[in-house]
Amino acid sequence: MANIVTIGEILVEVMATEIGQAFDETGIYKGPFPSGAPAIFIDQAARCGSSAMIISVVGNDGFGSLNMHRLEESGVDIKSIYVLDDETTGVAFVRYKENGNRDFIYHISNAACGRINRDMVKEEYFKDCKYFHIMGSSIYNDAINKAIKRAIGYAKEYGAKISFDPNVRKEIIKDEKTKMILKEFLDIANIVVAGEDELSYVLGLTEESEIVDYLYGKSADIIVVKRGSRGSTLYIDGKIYDINPTCVEEVDPTGAGDCYVGTFISCLNQGIEALSAAQYASLAGALAVTKKGPMCGNSTMNELINM
Repeated sequence: MANIVTIGEILVEVMATEIGQAFDETGIYKGPFPSGAPAIFIDQAARCGSSAMIISVVGNDGFGSLNMHRLEESGVDIKSIYVLDDETTGVAFVRYKENGNRDFIYHISNAACGRINRDMVKEEYFKDCKYFHIMGSSIYNDAINKAIKRAIGYAKEYGAKISFDPNVRKEIIKDEKTKMILKEFLDIANIVVAGEDELSYVLGLTEESEIVDYLYGKSADIIVVKRGSRGSTLYIDGKIYDINPTCVEEVDPTGAGDCYVGTFISCLNQGIEALSAAQYASLAGALAVTKKGPMCGNSTMNELINM
């Protein structure tokens, strides 16, 4: 099957066209764009040259077709995407604040992707798996939590590494129970790639050195801290590498972090050493923000090599 497997939401994203546009006011929106953090991740992993698969659900509708066509075009194995006639594909609305932050309204848990369950996780999907990637944004109900745990079991059985991006969304992570699930996945992850504030939020630790020591003491061999326009930091084998940012003109930051992780894991899968993988990932994240739309700035390895 695929070397890289993930699980979680596939949806479309509809984006406000004006900065400061509020959800409780009538405004102009642009879209739909194919989206969903795991979908953006797996799309980029495939575009960078790895065999890739996502376990998910879409509705038998135009939004589902939009995503399926995009992922297949990028080289993602879509056999593990279930299409339901009686459900609609998920939708996310996004608005942009003056300070650069974003707010979302999600239709996920009550949409097609909210029907992901453990019976959809097949052992055969993991026979060639080298990396199983988990996104924190996908922990939106008990059924998918159980599905993720079954997938972890199969991934470990076939010797795959577990990678985890907490990808904290305040609209989804609303209670202490869900926060503890994030910590549970952090504790078993071999590779952690996270935003600098996310790890503090989940672990309750303030110093980055404390966080890194904690993760090293659990299961992590590789830790990457994403800092947006300020670059990123790679921790591996007790060494620290600062990855400089690439200066670009930002059009839309949506999906850049997922693109970063997809590139990083895809590079590791292809035998590229971690420092170079992080440097390529940084380039991919920068390129991603230059286009409007979550996947529109995704790139190939040739494009990254020639930047």
